[in-house]
Amino acid sequence: MDIRQLLYLAALAREKHFTRAATACNVTQPTLSGRIRQLEQELGVPIVERGQRYIGLTPEGERVLKWAHLILDNWQSLQQELATIRSKKGELAGRLVLGVIPSALPMVSVLTRAMEREHPRVEFTVLSQSSEEILRNLHEHGIDAGITYLDNEPVEGLMQHPLYVEHYCLFVSEISPYADKSSVTWTEAAQEPLCLLTPNMQNRRIVDRAFAVANAHPSPRLETNSIMNLLASVKSMGLASIMPEYFINVLGHLEGVKAIPLVEPTVEHKVGLVGLPREPLSPLVSALFTAARTLKS
Repeated sequence: MDIRQLLYLAALAREKHFTRAATACNVTQPTLSGRIRQLEQELGVPIVERGQRYIGLTPEGERVLKWAHLILDNWQSLQQELATIRSKKGELAGRLVLGVIPSALPMVSVLTRAMEREHPRVEFTVLSQSSEEILRNLHEHGIDAGITYLDNEPVEGLMQHPLYVEHYCLFVSEISPYADKSSVTWTEAAQEPLCLLTPNMQNRRIVDRAFAVANAHPSPRLETNSIMNLLASVKSMGLASIMPEYFINVLGHLEGVKAIPLVEPTVEHKVGLVGLPREPLSPLVSALFTAARTLKS
């Protein structure tokens, strides 16, 4: 068994297609299939359900995949540490993969900029994911760290550091009757033609609970998993949306859009950086948490 076999297996599980997995690994499809068959022979268990196309992994394959993710994660951390040792200046180098809830995407640059100042050779891949996907991908070693809610749904057992507190506003077009108000109640917001994040997003569950507390029952006109689609819908369709207050500053002046604080109830939640506690800790993840601690939450 070697690292390349495990890389091929992880790619196949991620892509769910032999040809796409082979392309991602820069090998031919027969090479990828042959190395996975070789892994099955070496381990003495079937890993992939056989058929005309990719069906899935066997129960034994799922167990092998979990170990593969763990081994690959440790291998990557070893490579990062050795690269630092080899560097004449002791500089960190490598790529961090971050899973981020959609509502926090505009704030990621604050953290990556702090990291870049100290470690300019570190690169980033930022993925928009639901809070559930972040937790699953952390445990399956599909991402290095996540940015998600800390105090709304359980994140026990993870390293945590708060980044900011999320407050909520009703975003409306400048011609809305609410555009010049100093605040809007959740009951009033429920009467508007709303566009909201999809129900699988934790932000949406927070919004739904706030409406429930206000005994309000909105019927969204549009649902999406994209924050940018929400903003576009407010600007071009005349819909209203509920988004974090910081969008006003982070995204710059939103021409034709007004953000009105939501009250009754006042809702706020902590958003922060999370990672798997492990020993030894990946040098990149350790540096990321150090960078996070330099920020004002």
